[in-house]
Amino acid sequence: MSSQTEAAFLKLVNQHKGILYKASRIYADSVEDREDLQQEILIQLWKSYQNFKGNSEFSTWMYRVAINTAITYLKKEKKRTSNHTDVPHHFEVQNEDYNPAKEKQLEVFYSAVQELKALEKAVIFYFMEGMSHKEIGDNLGLSEGNARVKLNRTKEKLQQIIKKSGYEF
Repeated sequence: MSSQTEAAFLKLVNQHKGILYKASRIYADSVEDREDLQQEILIQLWKSYQNFKGNSEFSTWMYRVAINTAITYLKKEKKRTSNHTDVPHHFEVQNEDYNPAKEKQLEVFYSAVQELKALEKAVIFYFMEGMSHKEIGDNLGLSEGNARVKLNRTKEKLQQIIKKSGYEF
């Protein structure tokens, strides 16, 4: 692919880099695993970018790729493959500024999220991105009503996990 295509791709990824951070934070618990997962998501985004037709928002497509990659990546035995020769190694995602005051709350929240099942993690991820019940349902193959119920149950489960940890928000 041309350097023009690569530049357009990187611009879009950087505009929506929050998706990368949130997906890796939800699906991986150590810093190293998060970085590996972000790299894997970038690789999968790049590999499938040529198939992105623009029928949906780039961010919607990026969510799907990120979540599917996270789920399959974590199912696999963690083995590094060296056959990424077709993928540019110089993809840099600009760092996000973190607010240290919120960091503790985020740690507690994300460690609680680690205890959720894969579908529950996806529901919370989409909810955090401000998606409607219908959009959550569409992305996960659920009805709007089913997505609403799943989200409410997942929120309650998260509250229970956080309460058990003894942390007060």
